[in-house]
Amino acid sequence: MDRAVACATSSSSLLLITCHNKVLEMFVVEDKAGAIAVMLASLLLLGTWPALLTLLERRGRLPQHTYLDYSLTNFLAAVLIALTFGQLGAGEPDFFAQLSQDNWPSVMFAMAGGVVLSVGNLSTQYAWAYVGLSVTEVISCSMVVVIGTTLNYFLDNRINRAEILFPGVACFLVAVILGSAVHASNAADNKEKLRQTFRIFLVTGLIIVPHAPKDLENGSSGAKHAPSSKAEAGTAEYLIQLEERRSIKVSRSSTFFGLGIVFFSGVCLSLFSPAFNLATNDQWHALPAGVPHLVVYTAFFYFSISCFVINVGLNILFLYRPMAGAPESSLRAYLSDWKGRQWALLAGLLGGFGNGLQFMGGQAAGYAAADAVQACLAACSSIALPLVSTFWGVLLFGEYRKSSRRTYILLGLMLFMFVAAVAVLMASSGHRGNK
Repeated sequence: MDRAVACATSSSSLLLITCHNKVLEMFVVEDKAGAIAVMLASLLLLGTWPALLTLLERRGRLPQHTYLDYSLTNFLAAVLIALTFGQLGAGEPDFFAQLSQDNWPSVMFAMAGGVVLSVGNLSTQYAWAYVGLSVTEVISCSMVVVIGTTLNYFLDNRINRAEILFPGVACFLVAVILGSAVHASNAADNKEKLRQTFRIFLVTGLIIVPHAPKDLENGSSGAKHAPSSKAEAGTAEYLIQLEERRSIKVSRSSTFFGLGIVFFSGVCLSLFSPAFNLATNDQWHALPAGVPHLVVYTAFFYFSISCFVINVGLNILFLYRPMAGAPESSLRAYLSDWKGRQWALLAGLLGGFGNGLQFMGGQAAGYAAADAVQACLAACSSIALPLVSTFWGVLLFGEYRKSSRRTYILLGLMLFMFVAAVAVLMASSGHRGNK
């Protein structure tokens, strides 16, 4: 006889665990309210780990070293989720039972999702350096919604309300355009600070600073004293110190180069959620008759295996053949580099548990809505992952400090449009039935 041992007290239960012959059923998110709660938690985690990786790059740690550490604990989180939540049960096939089933079509979809997510996240790591944390997350996550939500809408048999869903998608398109404008405006502001404030003399390789940095925010120089050893965020001296300290040199890059990386990562990230959707729901009926669908935890495990393999393989390659302005390194140098390693390992745990929670929520809310709430996976992942990343970018890294009024207006419009789009798409979410 079944006996309930734990459940939410409200009518919209979040998690339900029952006991059947003394065996616990696995955690299952039951409804839209529970799904949104789980996804909000995931978005907090998914919005924080990018800030940790950005912090390490700005302190000079090589992105190859950081991402190898991140990949280790990210995969560890997936294993822990599979062996705990995925192995509690009898109500659905548990984790170990599904490992021996003939479910390879679904496994391949899950692993394909891991491949595109790993490539997208790896690209995003370089985009943070060129474009900034705030704008990168908004643009890439908006693209996740525009492409991923549209694909998931048709995969989910239109369970989301189209009359609300697609106006929300249109809002994300506007956010993408505004995000590109914010980056271009901020890049112009930085060039103006350097042009008006500094005269560069190519004498013995020295940079002479005759004037205090100009404050574009207030339209005045505000000079009170000579530049100090630690410059104020947003000043021209700060930009030069940051460029000297960071591992990826971006000062001579074009605006379009950074945006190109962002758009590439956005396309990759937009494909992983539809692939995971196919892995767990088999809309194309690729599984043999009688074989149960992959549960979220098993699919997430296979998904994370491919993520781990691609991340490790590409970053070992990038140690010897670096890309996007990063310096060359070696496997021996990586193993001996302990500076900031604890933060990279923590970022991997945050990303791994954040992804796991996101997929648990997406199963009940419908993956089309999952991309929207995440919007930002990304995020994540979401209220939204880009908003969490923007908070860290402004608070921790001083992004957009002392910028022009035009940049502030564009930034405010971008965030407003993003929040409006998230609210609209959340309203469109439908409950996924258990068929």
